[in-house]
Amino acid sequence: MLHCYAVTDDHLIERADLTEPSILWFDLINPTPAEDKSVEQILGISIPTREEMEEIELSSRLYVEDGAQFMTMTVIAQLDSEEPARAPITFILKNKTLVTVRYADPKPFTTFISRAVKQDGVMASVGDSIMLGLLEAIINRIADALEKSSAEIDKISQTVFRSKSFKAGKVMPNLQTTIEQIGHNGDAITMLQESLVGLSRLVTYHAAVHKEIAKDEIVYIKMLQRDAAFLAEHAVFLSNKITFLLDATLGLINLEQNQIIKMFSVAAVVFLPPTLVASIYGMNFKYMPELEWVTGYPFAVGLMLVSAVIPYLYAKKRGWL
Repeated sequence: MLHCYAVTDDHLIERADLTEPSILWFDLINPTPAEDKSVEQILGISIPTREEMEEIELSSRLYVEDGAQFMTMTVIAQLDSEEPARAPITFILKNKTLVTVRYADPKPFTTFISRAVKQDGVMASVGDSIMLGLLEAIINRIADALEKSSAEIDKISQTVFRSKSFKAGKVMPNLQTTIEQIGHNGDAITMLQESLVGLSRLVTYHAAVHKEIAKDEIVYIKMLQRDAAFLAEHAVFLSNKITFLLDATLGLINLEQNQIIKMFSVAAVVFLPPTLVASIYGMNFKYMPELEWVTGYPFAVGLMLVSAVIPYLYAKKRGWL
């Protein structure tokens, strides 16, 4: 799918004719070979394939070719779903024209386009201004995702450290669910960190390579770099907190298992003396005076009860139960 946009009166207008000289942005979404070829012929560039976009080498992500800047970063798509996914996006700047190549539809693009098509929605006269606007939308989306993860981590922390139901058979399922939540947030934060690193490298590379940058764009670039650095620090903080919560949750699971084992151990100690009494009077020796007693059976039962109660009271007093 190919969308073409021109800027008129400070807002985007979609154009149908690819050859219009006013077009500043070619947006390729899951492009067909014919769409790639059309843009290549218009701008005199070579559109990278999906396999080339997914390469992680710096030389494959940030380079200049045919007089154009090729800049690839990783964006997280479907952040609101249970399975967010990484999606590489390539920004190509040739003169004043921007080309974006993507095989996903992350929310920042939709947000930017919906805002930019409105009157006074975008202050842009060249393609790199549109790219910076898209990068700002991506940063805002990452900030929202980190804020959401922070709130979920706080809830997990309350579950782990303020739970009052530490009874056997009840805590374990809750902690298992907690571990799954910790893992989900940990994966999301890791992907967001990866996206922030790629964005920072892209902005720095663009500022170093681009020869003609207006003063307001320099301020814009510095603001993006500052925001990305701040969010990266916050992501590191959340990642460390996730690690701490995971260790704490695993520790609580070990404590729960130890509590169960302790209960079985105390139960074994409590029932050991009655078992010993029953074993003694279960022996078939000929001369056992208690066998002739009228009160022999009540005596044996009472002895077993007393021998069971004494260890139980002792364990209760020591706080083992």
